[in-house]
Amino acid sequence: MMLGFVAASLLGGGVAVGGYKLLEGAPAPAASAVATDPQVRYTSALRSSAYDAPEGLNFVAAAAAVTPAVVHVMTEYKADPNMGGQSRMLMDPLLRQFFGEGGGMGGLQMPQGHPQLPQGGGGEGSGSGVIIAANGYIVTNNHVIEKASKITVVLDDKRKFEAELVGADPTTDLAVLKVKADNLPFVKYGSSDDVKVGQWVLAVGNPFSLNTTVTAGIISAKSRAIGILSRDQAVGAMGIESFIQTDAVVNPGNSGGALVNTAGDLIGINSAISSHTGSFEGYAFAVPSAIVSKVVDDLLKYKVVQRAMLGVSMREIDASFASEQKLATMNGVYVVKPLENSAAAIAGLREGDIITAINNSSITSSSQLQEQVARFRPGDKVTVSYLRGTEKRTAVATLFNASNTTAVVREAPANASIAYEGAKLSAVPTRLQNSLGIEGGAQITGIARSNFRQTGMADGFIITRIDKAPVTKPADVAAYLEQAKNNSGALIEGVYPDGRKSYYPIGRE
Repeated sequence: MMLGFVAASLLGGGVAVGGYKLLEGAPAPAASAVATDPQVRYTSALRSSAYDAPEGLNFVAAAAAVTPAVVHVMTEYKADPNMGGQSRMLMDPLLRQFFGEGGGMGGLQMPQGHPQLPQGGGGEGSGSGVIIAANGYIVTNNHVIEKASKITVVLDDKRKFEAELVGADPTTDLAVLKVKADNLPFVKYGSSDDVKVGQWVLAVGNPFSLNTTVTAGIISAKSRAIGILSRDQAVGAMGIESFIQTDAVVNPGNSGGALVNTAGDLIGINSAISSHTGSFEGYAFAVPSAIVSKVVDDLLKYKVVQRAMLGVSMREIDASFASEQKLATMNGVYVVKPLENSAAAIAGLREGDIITAINNSSITSSSQLQEQVARFRPGDKVTVSYLRGTEKRTAVATLFNASNTTAVVREAPANASIAYEGAKLSAVPTRLQNSLGIEGGAQITGIARSNFRQTGMADGFIITRIDKAPVTKPADVAAYLEQAKNNSGALIEGVYPDGRKSYYPIGRE
């Protein structure tokens, strides 16, 4: 009996040491420049993360490698000076909406732009972040830092820094922070494409302000769309959801933290849970590293994400729809309609085509198609594989931006005037906003020479909402109406300078 225990101990020790050496010896990827600043030592390269579970698997080496690079993100919010000055601590900004307190969709709730604070009160929030470069670049969730007046980062070694917001992208719920520090521990990306359902992973973050907490679980699904971003009126149909689903325990405060494989490679940023109570009930969701690396690259280079679009209105295929339309397959997404002058239309796609792959990566759902296209920038070319009837075809599509061009999108001042559909949209003067009792809005002129001329609205009309989504700046009008083209139109709400309220449908027959 004693010999058996000894043999088992030796075997277990040998496996642990061998597994550690296996993880320790993984080669680092070649660096690629992602910013004009030559001092930024950051790489967006995705390391091969093919899953190879050693016998006698343990998580000690991966946890030791990752925990020093996961930070506590603390936020402060200013009180409204016109109302009471109460304040309170919030565990992870927006968690009441983001993680849910009951309600539909299995408790999944949409973040709505600001923490739930007492009327007029300021407050504090708490989340997580991951250091991705030795000189202080950190990735977190947009909902963790959105509208914060101050962002403070606390490292695992208890050092504290005030952080600068480099850029944020609500459509993927990601943001990049910068702290003034060097020689920091950081995490390297692993390829989220390589992860497998059933693979062991670790979630690292700061749940309930319990610093540097590590939990383990498995990948339970990939390319999961849960509808959480699309419920944010400021994001709508532009939201990109193709989450990695895991059963690793994630709770309020984990938002923005790391999801890593057993080699310690970052394969996702933890973003949401499915819950009726606001706490973990079995499933968590992370933005895959393939999207994270691209969004971070764009925010570092351009301060704004370069969103590529194929330009199709699409739907998923189920057995009923396949039978009704007499389709040859249920694998792929059905093209309801290519948008006019879009990349898809120019490439020759038609209504009824079934997209089955992008650059040879199989497509079985709308979320997979969104994820694949989101990896590219306007001007990039992709090979689209599709079925027309039973005939297999391919087309090369040059992806466009939201304005149907391949130009780089530059960050513009929030209230900058823009030209859209032949009209001019301008910010509303503060005095006029106050007199009308509105916030933001966009005033339209040049209607007679524009595509708005058929609506009946007159010059000077102030657009305040589109399909109930608030318009806070001129760029919102273009963004919402571009989204509405997928839905065959929109309802524009607003007010004239004399106080008359009006409603105008556009694009609806």
